Amino acid sequence: MASYATIDDVQARTTHTFTSDELRVLPALLEDAGAIIDAYNAQAPEAAKLTVSCRMVIRAMSTGDASNAWNVPTGAAQGSMAAGGYSQSWSVAQGGSVGELYLTKGDRALLGGSNKIGSYSPVQELAPPLDPLCLGVGHYD
Repeated sequence: MASYATIDDVQARTTHTFTSDELRVLPALLEDAGAIIDAYNAQAPEAAKLTVSCRMVIRAMSTGDASNAWNVPTGAAQGSMAAGGYSQSWSVAQGGSVGELYLTKGDRALLGGSNKIGSYSPVQELAPPLDPLCLGVGHYD
């Protein structure tokens, strides 16, 4: 798999100093980000791939308190814990994401891909062109 950014590239774009555990995980996150980018638009410019890779990894790792990041359910926007009464509650934001690699609308714009849906049928080229008279279109005198 292709990684479009290095750990140094990510570090240069954040004020956070990565822990040894985070440094251990970063190469895998960068590879995963590269796979997501390639699935979206493998022909995107290299500079865009680098920028988006870094942004994806920083989003995935900026989950608040890094020591507690992996205890938060994916997609949680708010949470609370208690000790004596064994209470725990989480609020999940619609479309929210915590600790996941994903492309934002801005990322997709940088990568230059299209989000339009379309279809093509090679069989339609085999059909003869339509006669406008049969469709009641146009006037022939």
